[in-house]
Amino acid sequence: MTLWTSLLVGLKEVWAHKMRSLLTMLGIILGVSSLVGMSAIIKGMENGMKETLTAMGGADRVEVDEGDVPADQEHLADQAPGRTMMDAVALEQTAPLLRLVSPAIRVDGAVLTRRDRVSIPMECVGVTDAALEMNLHVVEHGRFFSELDQELANPVCVIGTAIRDELFGSPAQVGREIIPIGEVIFINEQPFTIVGMFQHYESEQDRRRRLAEQRRGTTPRAGPERARGFGRGNWAFDRKNRTVYIPLKTAWLRFRASSDRDGVPDLRLTALDIKVHALEELEVALQQARNILMLTHRGIEDFEFDTQESRVENINQQIRNARMSGGLIAAISLLVGGIGIMNIMLASINERIREIGICKAVGATGFAIFMQVLIESMVLALVGAALGVAVSFGFVHVLSWITPTANEPVITPLALVVAVSFSAAVGILAGLFPAFKAARYHPIEALRYE
Repeated sequence: MTLWTSLLVGLKEVWAHKMRSLLTMLGIILGVSSLVGMSAIIKGMENGMKETLTAMGGADRVEVDEGDVPADQEHLADQAPGRTMMDAVALEQTAPLLRLVSPAIRVDGAVLTRRDRVSIPMECVGVTDAALEMNLHVVEHGRFFSELDQELANPVCVIGTAIRDELFGSPAQVGREIIPIGEVIFINEQPFTIVGMFQHYESEQDRRRRLAEQRRGTTPRAGPERARGFGRGNWAFDRKNRTVYIPLKTAWLRFRASSDRDGVPDLRLTALDIKVHALEELEVALQQARNILMLTHRGIEDFEFDTQESRVENINQQIRNARMSGGLIAAISLLVGGIGIMNIMLASINERIREIGICKAVGATGFAIFMQVLIESMVLALVGAALGVAVSFGFVHVLSWITPTANEPVITPLALVVAVSFSAAVGILAGLFPAFKAARYHPIEALRYE
């Protein structure tokens, strides 16, 4: 009997007992759909995490955070200077392994107003021009601050598109895109002139959905976008769209100089970020930066480095854990399905003992009987796998509507290949014992079977 004939016989056997075959394949269907669905969810999580990491400045960004002084320096804690412009200048001038140093002063409790409109930014900070490359910002309209703006502490600002939408109206509300260059807004009741606007940042999933709407000829509805699932998409892009930058000196003079401590103006920075020339030299570059900061801090180690590399490792560890746990659950489902296939094949053989005896009486070999039963078992597994793949597409489509847009599940070809291959392997293993049993029947005893 040829392979093609054996496959046709196996399919006919499945079709002849449709309900029994469907119930038998249910374990395989659930196993395959859970394996593909789990893989799609994890891939979506991975894409969202990597997009967030990129939006936050990339893997070569390092934050110099405030830290607790060591135990042997606790008596010097009140003398700790914190992060200052002296640190930024020293790092920029004497650390050749660093390619970028970005100091920043945050405006706490910032409220933006224009006429009767109000906007609360997620980030309102005074920065230098290094902040553009540090945070991967792109000024699409207007300009960034000039050296003269920084030197004279001019009241100018660069805003994100979400700030524009709230203070001037979004394109969906107004019917056209507003570019508010030259307009005046108030930051904590102080007037600032808008000299630039960043480009609109969005995740890859949001971009695809927007382009699809444009191809269909539909326009986004007015008002805030409805959040899908358990979040509002990628928060990193939302944060960048709700950012306001002002010159560093302007932030200090207008919002920090009056907020002193013990009668002395507060000269500390609220953020100090650095970028290295090469990730391969990260450890050496951080040691170099540490040596310089120890000098500017008079030997007091009140700082620590927070690298994106640690975040990358955390992301990879979460992905590995999720794959391991999800793969284990899917494997158990497939093994249960294999047990069901073995059970039904044993029952099928008991029903066909006389048929096996007739086949052997007319010349069929034990190997031919063995292969026929094994192929029927594999056909059950593969048909179940095909149905499981179809179910997984529907399952993932439903998941895409109940999860945040940044974490939309993505089905990968590798997951499909692994699921189908594992199902075929389960079918072969489940059919081995029934096939051996059928091949060993003696033709005379089989023909006598009632």
